[in-house]
Amino acid sequence: MAKLTVKDVDLKGKKVLVRVDFNVPLKDGVITNDNRITAALPTIKYIIEHGGRAVLFSHLGRVKEEADKEGKSLAPVAKDLAAKLGQDVVFPGVTRGAELEAAIDALKDGEVLLVENTRFEDVDGKKESKNDPELGKYWASLGDGIFVNDAFGTAHRAHASNVGISANVEKAVAGFLLENEIAYIQEAVDNPVRPFIAILGGSKVSDKIGVIENLLEKADKVLIGGGMTYTFLKAQGIEIGDSLVEEDKLDIAKALLEKSNGKLILPVDSKEANAFADYTEVRDTEGEAIDPGFLGLDIGPKSIAKFDQELTGAKTVVWNGPMGVFENPDFQAGTIGVMDAIVKQPGVKSIIGGGDSAAAAINLGRADKFSWISTGGGASMELLEGKVLPGLAALTEK
Repeated sequence: MAKLTVKDVDLKGKKVLVRVDFNVPLKDGVITNDNRITAALPTIKYIIEHGGRAVLFSHLGRVKEEADKEGKSLAPVAKDLAAKLGQDVVFPGVTRGAELEAAIDALKDGEVLLVENTRFEDVDGKKESKNDPELGKYWASLGDGIFVNDAFGTAHRAHASNVGISANVEKAVAGFLLENEIAYIQEAVDNPVRPFIAILGGSKVSDKIGVIENLLEKADKVLIGGGMTYTFLKAQGIEIGDSLVEEDKLDIAKALLEKSNGKLILPVDSKEANAFADYTEVRDTEGEAIDPGFLGLDIGPKSIAKFDQELTGAKTVVWNGPMGVFENPDFQAGTIGVMDAIVKQPGVKSIIGGGDSAAAAINLGRADKFSWISTGGGASMELLEGKVLPGLAALTEK
C-alpha cells in the first residue's frame, strides 16, 4: 500500500487523532458483539506504547434527529475498551466544546480518550455524514497534526471524521486494521495467486452488478449462490416458483451470463420450501427449476458438490454473501458446505468480504479457518468492485 502507516510517524508526546470503527451492536446498553473493538486494539496499543496520546473518534448507528441519540452513546464502548486495555479511557461525553478540549489537553503520554458518537453532529445538518468543512477542521485542531485512520468500515464514505480530518492535518496515515484490509482484499483481487475464485451470494443481483463485472475480468471463476441465483435462472427461462427475483434486472443477468464466457457458475439444484416462514415442507429439487408454490432458500446437495469441485486447487478465494438463509438451520447446509470447501484447499488465501458472510463464519464456528475476515461489508464490496475508497484516498502518500 503506497500510503503512510502509523509506523511511519513519530508519536511520542503527540495528541494523535484516531478514527476507529466502534459501531457495535447494543441491547439495553450492553454490547452484544465486541469484535470491532478488539480489531482496533493493535493500533491503539501501538500508539500509546510509543508515547502517543490517543484521541479516538467513532460513530454508532444512525442519528438524524435529537430523539435518535437515545441508546447511541459510546459510554458502554468506553467502558469495554478500558477493560480490554487495562487502563482508564477518558470519556467526556461530547463531540465538541471547552469540556472536550480541556480533557484532551490534560492527556498524558500513553493515555486514551474517546470522543462521543460522531453522528451526534448529524442532528443539525448532517455535519458528520456530509463532511462539513468546519467540523473536519475543528476536529483536526484537537490534535498535533497526526491522524490515523483505522476504520475500514467507513472508508467508503467521505465523512468529517475521516476525509475531513485528513484534509486538515500534516500527516494522515493508515492504522494496522485498515492496512491489513487493503492488503488482503485489494491484493487478492489485483494480484491473486491463481487459480483465483470468487464466490458471491446474497439476495440481490442489483447490489452486486459492479462487483460481478469487475470479478469476471479478474477471477478465473465466479460462483453464484443465494437469492440472486433465481434472477439468473429466470433470465434463462428456468422456472423459479415463488423464489426471490428482480424482474427489472433480468436483462442485466442475461447479459452477464453471455459475457462471462462460462466463468459465471450457477447452482444446479436448490433446497426449496413451501413458504419462507411457517413452512410445512422442505425438499431438494431435482435440478435447477423450483416447483410451483415453492421458493428456493439454499443451494442443494448437488450444487454443494459442484462448488466443492470448482474450488479444488484454488489458491485465492474471495467470498461475499451466504448461499442461503443461513440463520435458519434448515437452510445453512449450502453456506457450511462452501465454507468447508474453501478452507480445505491446501495453501489457499481465503478472504471473507464482511457483512452476512462474516456473520455466517462466526456463527457457524469457522471464523478461525479463514485467512482474513473483513470488518467492513460496504467498504469491502466497493474494493471488490474496483472503486477508490475516499477514506483511503485521503491518506498521505509515502
